[in-house]
Amino acid sequence: MALKAGDKAPDFTGRDQNGEKVKLSDFKGKKVVLYFYPNDDTPGCTAEACNLRDNYSRLKKANFEILGVSANDEISHQKFIKKFSLPFTLIADTDKKINEQYGVWREKTTFGKTYMGTVRTTFVIDENGIISEIIDKVNNEDHTNQILK
Repeated sequence: MALKAGDKAPDFTGRDQNGEKVKLSDFKGKKVVLYFYPNDDTPGCTAEACNLRDNYSRLKKANFEILGVSANDEISHQKFIKKFSLPFTLIADTDKKINEQYGVWREKTTFGKTYMGTVRTTFVIDENGIISEIIDKVNNEDHTNQILK
């Protein structure tokens, strides 16, 4: 069953770029931007991350915590964060369990080749852990405005 606005966001436990445990329930009482992206340091993913970085103060002022999730490992996340000065947490979902919980690990097709991968999707979660919005048509260069609209 696909998640939709109004559903309780599935809790998860993952590891951040430093190997520290991160649980969604740790953020109860705060709004969360949970964004899933395919790969560290690729053009679209970098544009999205840098848009969130450049607007980080606006998002924090609106009481948002930012959590990025991809199937990359902790070392890849550390390099991505360092290269682009990202001020938020990236979760290493190497076993794709969080991707699967949120229904974003799906079949994709690029240049006629079919494969499994992360479908770029953002879940905006309210202070009570309820999904208030799902953004599945992400504008990488203007993502913050999609979130704050």
